[in-house]
Amino acid sequence: MNAVLALDQGTTSSRALIFDGRGRVVAQSQQAFEQHFPAPGWVEHDPQALWATQFETARHALQASGFSSSHIAALGLTNQRETVVLWDRASGQALTRAVVWQDRRTADLCQRLRDEGHEEEVRQRTGLTLDPYFSATKIAWWLDRHPEWRSRAERGELAVGTVDTWLLWKLTEGRVHATDVTNASRTLLMNLQTGQWDVDLLSLFGIPPALLPEIHPSASDFGTTRLFGGSIRIGGVAGDQQAALFGQGCVAPGQAKNTYGTGCFMLMHTGAMALKSKHGLLTTRACQVDAQAQFALEGSVFMGGATVQWLRDGLKMFQSSSEVEALARSVPDSGGVVVVPAFTGLGAPYWNAEARGAILGLSRGSTQAHIARAALEAITYQCADVLQAMVQDASGSELQLSELRVDGGASANDALMQWQADVLGVPVLRPPLLESTALGAASLAARMAGVELQVEAQEGRHFRPSLSPNEIESRMTRWHDAVRRVL
Repeated sequence: MNAVLALDQGTTSSRALIFDGRGRVVAQSQQAFEQHFPAPGWVEHDPQALWATQFETARHALQASGFSSSHIAALGLTNQRETVVLWDRASGQALTRAVVWQDRRTADLCQRLRDEGHEEEVRQRTGLTLDPYFSATKIAWWLDRHPEWRSRAERGELAVGTVDTWLLWKLTEGRVHATDVTNASRTLLMNLQTGQWDVDLLSLFGIPPALLPEIHPSASDFGTTRLFGGSIRIGGVAGDQQAALFGQGCVAPGQAKNTYGTGCFMLMHTGAMALKSKHGLLTTRACQVDAQAQFALEGSVFMGGATVQWLRDGLKMFQSSSEVEALARSVPDSGGVVVVPAFTGLGAPYWNAEARGAILGLSRGSTQAHIARAALEAITYQCADVLQAMVQDASGSELQLSELRVDGGASANDALMQWQADVLGVPVLRPPLLESTALGAASLAARMAGVELQVEAQEGRHFRPSLSPNEIESRMTRWHDAVRRVL
């Protein structure tokens, strides 16, 4: 059979999906794991929990499908990016908790490197900015505080990697220490043009080369796993956002998608051209399936679905996140309330790690519904900022954006998608299958295995803009005034 097993390791849960030859989900499983917040601004995961939940979901999905390993043509892996794990090569045990992409503990180190004048050099080499979001300063933080770990790393006794690398190591029982170009391009350590670790950057961050995995194209031979009753080839690896771009069919210059997950991540494919951003965006690698490097512009919004989680868990407005849409729709507008969800700083295009959240415009008439609506609208405003930056960066090129393709859990919220189309001024297309990230990983693996997933073309739902340019400008002006107040 041509079934493909996709492992989707996210920020709050691990998932496994099995796609048949037509790209349909025939079985899936999901398990959440604990989030750890040991200090203000710190976010950690237990690496063993990441592996255990991912293994169990894969096993459960196989059982539910009725397939054995012999029915699986290939395995694809996609993962939360920038989160890093450090482990002992001999025992395969993690030395400490993983430091998550949301973690801000290295803000001071990033500022010191900026003060020393390294910002432009890093941007030129990596397409990224000096921010705690990325992996390099997290690794440096460990090694600076544990000289014995640094010595062991230099002797080749330790291994480090993003979550894909950790899971590959576990899946192959320590035989493979590798990553793909999309994940490597998020570390601040890979040269964007060469696709290899940059010696000067390793020196800048004080990271021994012996720690790091090999870098491969996204569709590549990543070894085999024998943990599910037989040998399954691992043929595709990609960071979650690039996997979603691939899964959405955005493989040509100018095509763009936005994923509404814990954060929101908008990517525009730029083909073989690494477009340098002048408006606070990142230049990153897109999925690579052959010798030709592919690039994308990316803007990251730190608080997407996590904003709704805050309304649920922090403000106790409702018991289930699905209730937010009805609450927000119960009022005709936000009543002048503006929420700036800068709980962990602001991402693109601002890149301010010190900004903190605020609720502005409150009056005696403000209700939970107004705050809920303002919180959802804040997600759309942040994404509008990112899209506007992309349009400005693409000015003068042949890149044209005619629509935005969307996926991720929060994209199922019709109100959110309509308000997004309204403030963007371009149609928003939501496909019938929202599993774009897993589908992208599955498609990469199938390609490497010589199997083409015949994904059936189905028309999704279009959300078309309904606001006048003057109304869009008025709303964005109010939003930008609120942002200035928290910067």
